[in-house]
Amino acid sequence: MKLSAQGHLPLLESEGILVLREIAAQFERPALLFSGSKDSIVVAWLARKAFAPARIPFPLLHIDTGHNFPETLRFRDTFTKEMDCTLLVRHVQDSIDKGRVKEEIGASASRNALQTTTLLDAIKELDLDVAVGGARRDE
Repeated sequence: MKLSAQGHLPLLESEGILVLREIAAQFERPALLFSGSKDSIVVAWLARKAFAPARIPFPLLHIDTGHNFPETLRFRDTFTKEMDCTLLVRHVQDSIDKGRVKEEIGASASRNALQTTTLLDAIKELDLDVAVGGARRDE
């Protein structure tokens, strides 16, 4: 049987909800990685559906590069408040200040690669046993 694009969405949603429920059942200290991008927004929304009417039973973790637009951070804060989620934020700048990573210099400098160290430090600090992330199939 051939499914239309619309036919696939309910199946994908159900699969995502099942995965999130399994994570909550099998791990003691999970966190959902949350950048505020469309991928992490969708996963957070699925988590909301998965556990409704209860709250999402794990925190959202944002690794802040320090290069976000103020509007992005306002959206992150508003979204997580409206979703009634616990939001944890760790900052790449803290990793730079501690000498854990070295900031790139130049016109094409980015802090994106530096997020890895900050994330790993957060996982250790928070004693997480799983970190869930969302990505598109084309990534």
